Amino acid sequence: MALGTNHIDNTGAVGGSEGFIPEIWEDEVVAQYKANLVVANLVSKIARNGKKGDTIYLPRITDRKTAVPTAKAEDTQVTLVPAAAGEVTVRIDKHYEFSFLYEDLTALQALDSLRRHYTDHAGYALARQVDRDVIATFENMQGGTNFTGAVIGSDGSTAWDGTANTNAGNAAALTDAGIRKIIQTLDDEDNPMSDRHLVIPPVERNNIMGLARFTEQAFVGEGGMGNTIRNGTIGQLYGINVAISTNLPYIHIDTADGDDVFLWTSTAMGTGNVSSITGETVAVGTDGGVVGRIALMFHRDAVVHAEQQSIRTQTQYKQEYLGDLFTADCVYGVAEKRDYAAVPIAVAN
Repeated sequence: MALGTNHIDNTGAVGGSEGFIPEIWEDEVVAQYKANLVVANLVSKIARNGKKGDTIYLPRITDRKTAVPTAKAEDTQVTLVPAAAGEVTVRIDKHYEFSFLYEDLTALQALDSLRRHYTDHAGYALARQVDRDVIATFENMQGGTNFTGAVIGSDGSTAWDGTANTNAGNAAALTDAGIRKIIQTLDDEDNPMSDRHLVIPPVERNNIMGLARFTEQAFVGEGGMGNTIRNGTIGQLYGINVAISTNLPYIHIDTADGDDVFLWTSTAMGTGNVSSITGETVAVGTDGGVVGRIALMFHRDAVVHAEQQSIRTQTQYKQEYLGDLFTADCVYGVAEKRDYAAVPIAVAN
């Protein structure tokens, strides 16, 4: 019985890009750049490893800002406050796997590093999927849907609008004033000052490194290797941790009507029906290309990531194929926890 396709055979190992068999190729493995997978590590996390069930209910107070104490008059009954309890439902409904099979001949002739390289590849693919699912959860923040609650980076208050500038959108790079305004938005919503994060795409890292206020010694007072110009790291801005992620979605524009579509890739979306990062299908007329990217400023409690099974690896020998089947998988769920604990930002691409 034929094995089929998409498995690692001897031909692939010798003549393909893998190049692990030393008789043909030297054992020179070019390290691939791995995107920084950070967002899933910055939100609230619930470890459910080994526990049963497919749903988690998290109790919460619906709106702390409405909590007003009542003056107690002498010889009077206390005033009861109305119920304000609610809950966040986290569905553990995501199960992803990454598998490959390599035949005995390849295992005999290839270097021992063959499996290590492919298991590392599997771990990267699953981690990227988890990170993207967490990022997609931010689309409904600030009372919006499909990132309609996003503001532009230049002033931190103007709403993102795909129809602006003749259906080219109004995404704009972060500025000092924009960052401070977004911080104020989180402050006004009574979010704690601690555990706040700003996650930006590489294009905004390039932008911020060029802002003297955040990098040069005259402003930051750091000398030697302690400043951005020397070490390349941004660190914190106004006490907020800054992280860079290549997983933040691209903003595409339909120039026919200004309809905005958010995709994981910058590749042109073409025409017809296109699926956004959240699985929504959008009818696209004319692809106007990438006009921006999404950045995020949030408190840790904005999103919850429930992990029922962390990345697991299994190997099974398949006699009918004379090869080893390797599978890595994970089970988890994500949900919005506090709507106004995050601000999506439309920045320039």
